[in-house]
Amino acid sequence: MNIRPATIEDTEEILALIYELALYEKAPEEAKATRDQIHESFFTKDPKVFCDVVDIDGAIAGCAIWFLNYSTWQGKHGIYLEDLFIRPQFRGRGYGKAMLQHLAAICEKRGYGRFQWWVLDWNEPSIEFYKSLGANAMDEWTVYRVSGQALTDLGRATSESD
Repeated sequence: MNIRPATIEDTEEILALIYELALYEKAPEEAKATRDQIHESFFTKDPKVFCDVVDIDGAIAGCAIWFLNYSTWQGKHGIYLEDLFIRPQFRGRGYGKAMLQHLAAICEKRGYGRFQWWVLDWNEPSIEFYKSLGANAMDEWTVYRVSGQALTDLGRATSESD
């Protein structure tokens, strides 16, 4: 097993993994990322989002897509793990744990103060796995999102008041 940064040659596999994750999360219609978007996101001169893959003798077993966040209280960056997905046929071999260890090591090496992610509340196997690694649920926090028409409306309201 080799965990390595994704390369542009991995684009089709990344798109496939994103779709497979969407299927697992029961939302395949929401997986709309394109090849061009992946290129513009991960493989530019100064990327803002990163992808590491689990490479098993040239076969991509899974990936982690992540970016930096920031804690005003700590005054430090951290890693926000957007997606971690290991293909079903590769599960149970420690690859997911190895990827989390890899990202935690990046945090330690770079002096980042946090490593965090979301997990769907029905995903009990993942929740138990994360707890076994020392992760704590942030139950006192509620996630909010503005997207679609609500985002458009909110943005227009701001520009109309300028």
